[in-house]
Amino acid sequence: MSKNVAAFWFRRDLRLEDNAGLFHALKSGLPVITVFIFDENILLKLGDKTDKRVQFIHKTIAELKQELNALGSDLLVFHGDPFTVWQKLATEQNITKLYFNHDFEPYAKQRDRAVYDWFKAQGKKCFNYKDHVFYERNEVLKPDGTPYTVFTPFSKKWKARLADEGIPEYNTKEHFHNFFKPENTTSLIRLEELGFEGSEVKFPLKELNEEVVEHYGDRRDFPAINGTSRLSLHLRFGTVSIRQLVRKAQANEKFLNELIWRDFYAMILHHFPHVVGNTFKPQYDRIEWINNPDQFEKWCNGQTGIPIVDAGMRELNETGFMHNRVRMIVASFLVKNLFIDWRWGEAYFAEKLLDFDLASNNGGWQWAAGSGCDAAPYFRIFNPISQAQKFDPQFKYIKKWVPEVNTAAYPKPIVDLKESRERALERYAVVKG
Repeated sequence: MSKNVAAFWFRRDLRLEDNAGLFHALKSGLPVITVFIFDENILLKLGDKTDKRVQFIHKTIAELKQELNALGSDLLVFHGDPFTVWQKLATEQNITKLYFNHDFEPYAKQRDRAVYDWFKAQGKKCFNYKDHVFYERNEVLKPDGTPYTVFTPFSKKWKARLADEGIPEYNTKEHFHNFFKPENTTSLIRLEELGFEGSEVKFPLKELNEEVVEHYGDRRDFPAINGTSRLSLHLRFGTVSIRQLVRKAQANEKFLNELIWRDFYAMILHHFPHVVGNTFKPQYDRIEWINNPDQFEKWCNGQTGIPIVDAGMRELNETGFMHNRVRMIVASFLVKNLFIDWRWGEAYFAEKLLDFDLASNNGGWQWAAGSGCDAAPYFRIFNPISQAQKFDPQFKYIKKWVPEVNTAAYPKPIVDLKESRERALERYAVVKG
């Protein structure tokens, strides 16, 4: 390739439409090659070689490649260290401009900074854009310019800004003719070449059911019914646009609030990076956890003797998904009843959840532990029995995942709920400061 080109680097934005960075690349005045890198620094840390997330990414990349092939272009797919790949590729392909979208996770920020600095040092240009969240970094701040640490005022400011500014749209389709047209297309790296195996996995669809949005407030807490969008996986990897979802979510404020929570936790991670591995409120790092490994293993395997907790964990282990109400219940049970460090649960969810997102996962677990962004959190302890009675009154969800419930084959509870609740309140009271 002799002529100068621009490159777009796909990461957490695996779609052609309404993609901010791709839109700007296509308007750069240069032919645009597209690139995806299976990052060995991430893949090497995944112990499960049938990891469903890798399978989802591989499937999505294959579809994206087909879309680009149909447009007369191609997607170049690599496996390795991104910095090394870009050093080689930028020279071979005469890339003078690189475009990508922001990622706020600690490793990603370090990776992107290294690539950005190298491009600059070579006299090349590098551009990055907001795409994964709706508002980011310093876009929703207090009047004094400091970040919000409580969700409600953050959400009010977020909605006020949306009302003032509206929803941007990046019409990439108008510029598809600017994709680079190679003479030959490349073949896709096979899953096995990445060191992973395929399995039969049924992923949720990425279309938003408008009936779900309409009835979201009434149905979202009942795990036995189809009351949530199941789009968290697609938001995680950017196969749907957050802007398109916000547009549709304006029909139901409670649904919109769930999207705002994503922005909130991403903002917290940006401004308070210490939350990775530490409590948001430092005094809660003084808690002396019990951390019983046998009880943790029973929690992981869905063998606690508490039906809705076990149902949730079995659903997670089998499908990579867990209903959001149930996530709160199982997290509260682990932290407050078993008194096991929330970081153990956070790590297990990170390993198993298809929609794992560092900011949201960390924020959710710290919320459950009472150590995160909340006004008076430590005494919030879900009673899993009453939660099941309220949100799964006919045991439909529980019986689906725990068919042996109410039989001699089902284990006795591994902890007394009343006594463990009182124990948690006593221990938290010491450090709540």
